[in-house]
Amino acid sequence: MGKPTGFIEYLRELPLDRSPVERVRDWKEFHHHMDEKGLRTQAARCMDCGVPFCHTGKLMNGGASGCPVNNLIPEWNDLVYRGLWREALDRLHKTNNFPEFTGRVCPAPCEGSCVLGINAPPVTIKNLENSIIEKGWEEGWVLPEPPEVRTGKKVAVVGSGPAGLAAAAQLNKAGHTVTVLERADRPGGLLTYGIPNMKLDKREVVDRRIKLMEQEGIKFVCNANVGENVEANLLLKDFDAVVLCTGATQPRDLKVDGRNLPGVHFAMDYLTESTQALLDKKPKDAKIHAKGLDVIVIGGGDTGTDCVGTAMRQGCRTLTQFEIMARPPDERATDNPWPEWPRVYKMDYGQEEAAAKFGSDPRVYLTTIKKFVADEKTGKLAAVVTVDVKWDRTPTGGHAPVEVPGSEKTIPAQLVLLAMGFLGPEAGVLKEMGLELDHRGNVKAEYEDYSTNKKGIFAAGDCRRGQSLVVWAINEGRGAARECDRYLMGRTDLP
Repeated sequence: MGKPTGFIEYLRELPLDRSPVERVRDWKEFHHHMDEKGLRTQAARCMDCGVPFCHTGKLMNGGASGCPVNNLIPEWNDLVYRGLWREALDRLHKTNNFPEFTGRVCPAPCEGSCVLGINAPPVTIKNLENSIIEKGWEEGWVLPEPPEVRTGKKVAVVGSGPAGLAAAAQLNKAGHTVTVLERADRPGGLLTYGIPNMKLDKREVVDRRIKLMEQEGIKFVCNANVGENVEANLLLKDFDAVVLCTGATQPRDLKVDGRNLPGVHFAMDYLTESTQALLDKKPKDAKIHAKGLDVIVIGGGDTGTDCVGTAMRQGCRTLTQFEIMARPPDERATDNPWPEWPRVYKMDYGQEEAAAKFGSDPRVYLTTIKKFVADEKTGKLAAVVTVDVKWDRTPTGGHAPVEVPGSEKTIPAQLVLLAMGFLGPEAGVLKEMGLELDHRGNVKAEYEDYSTNKKGIFAAGDCRRGQSLVVWAINEGRGAARECDRYLMGRTDLP
């Protein structure tokens, strides 16, 4: 513990973000950096608790509590406080292959379970994590580390999102020859096309890590769609093992009248088109574009926020975001105690930007869409009809939304983005490989074991556990690599 009284002496501080009015004019990352003195002061707030809940990584009441990759947070906080950045980076890399990703996009359940957070603002763990890895890149400490010896075993990793990249990195470290198959035109999966550039820069952050992995000996093959132009059942003939990390990419739909009207799109299609056009240096040519349109986003999670931020940068005319749930409380409710993930009201970057332009938080709670309305002349989307809902208890003890009579409203809209979550993995390749699915439609494979009903095939990430956090995907990718290595070699030294 660097400074025993640090948590008493210093207040929580974060670097300022670029102003919302300024940052919506470009696609650059919106966070500023804190100077070293400020970072060391923030690290001094860590109490090095006797029981540090920040790195427990458990599920509590349906949400993550603590860091799912079990980052050694108190240790690297102490090292940062003492100015030992290289040592802090070493500790960070012991548990997390990609802290530059989690340091940007993770919602930081570690901070939600920080012991200091019981009665004070928690330690700025996420910002310190990102600062450590960026210091490492700047100083040239992050270098390729190819294995000294190859085992002669070949592994195919299907999918190059966070789970696939983590599995590939660990399997390569064990000495196996790893090929990553990605169906998109660029590697990175969710990191490349599911998260906008202003939140996670592709060239400066994602491509930087992919290039390092290639220098370590990992091969990436893009436009390789297993089940279509790559025959799934031939994989085990060409490889000794396969790790499936295909994600949960089947979106939840909203089946109401007018759903098929031009102008109603799934959020991920919109985000992918926007990012692809940006990376092709033609951002105005995205097939789905919000410029000059009345935009409605349905859904309040991270994907919905990313749609808001993207539409703001494309120059939407108006923006409204509908959530079927009630507005969260400003402080923890009695049924949401520490160290659970705090379900409290906050404005994320997208809502901040919309509020700066339009004057208020764009979210409207306890509301759903009743139907989509077409323009009589063009046949395209022109408006939506909304209805207020209330949550009533069901006979089985649960809750269900019930429409409030007489609460319908008609709102102009030429672009609607459905961001209501995901139902699970696409079933095609899974059926072709003869894999068993669980009751939710995910690949059936036990957590910490990851083996499927087919010998030599493992599954990790969202395709196994369902839609989840990037940090859980990294956790599972690392775990699947460990069990795959054990299968190939009869033992493993991977954590």
